[in-house]
Amino acid sequence: MHTSLPEPPTTGATGPIAEELELQKAAITRLGTELRALVEATVRTDATPDTLRRVADGVRHLTGELTGRRRARAEIPEVDEFPAGARMYSPVVGAGSPLAPPMVITSTGDGLLGHCTLGIAHEGPPGYGHGGMSAMLLDELMGRACANAGTPGLTVSLEVRYHRPVPLETPLRIHARVTGRDQRKSQVTGSITTESDPAVPLATGEALFVTPDPEQARVLFPGMREEK
Repeated sequence: MHTSLPEPPTTGATGPIAEELELQKAAITRLGTELRALVEATVRTDATPDTLRRVADGVRHLTGELTGRRRARAEIPEVDEFPAGARMYSPVVGAGSPLAPPMVITSTGDGLLGHCTLGIAHEGPPGYGHGGMSAMLLDELMGRACANAGTPGLTVSLEVRYHRPVPLETPLRIHARVTGRDQRKSQVTGSITTESDPAVPLATGEALFVTPDPEQARVLFPGMREEK
C-alpha cells in the first residue's frame, strides 16, 4: 500500500531519464512555491498603485522568460503519472501549481487522508474558504481513493453538505474512502475537518465515480501512457 501519493517514484523511468525527471520536478516545485507566495502576497497587499504597476511589469517580464514549446490541452506532462500518481500542476495537489494549497495525501487502512491549509487566495466569506474549494478538495481525494482502490474513475455526481465554514490559515484534514462498488461504479464518501478537532465535520460529501472502459479511456485521454 502506498504511504504517500502526491510524488511517488517515476514509473518506468530509470537511469538518466529518471534523474532528469526528478530535477524537473524539483525545479517545478520550487517555482510553484514562489508563485504561491506571490499569489498570497498579491491578494493581501495594500501596496500603492505605483508599486502594483511596477510589480505587474516585472511579472510580465518573468512570464516572457518561460519560453519553449507549450503543452497542448490534452497532453500529459512527462513529470505526471496519470491517473493515480503525481500531478505536478493539479490545482489541488500540484506542487507546481500557484493555485493549489497543495494537499498532501497519505494512505490509511480505510481510504486516504489529505492534509492542507487554505490561504487568503482561497477565500469565500471573509476568513473562510470558498465553498467551491471544499468541493474541489473532496472531489480530488475521492477520485484518488478510487484509484488507490484499483478503480480509477470520473466523477458522475458529487453531493456536498456544508456543516460549518472552513477556516483559512488552519490545518485541515480531509478523508475519503470507497464504500461500495457495482461493476465500473464506485460509491465514495468524504469529509473535511480541522486537524485540531477531527471529530467535528465542516463539510461532508457523497459521490459516484465511473471507471471508463479501455476504449473510452483512450478517446478521453489520448496522451495516457499504456501500462506495461
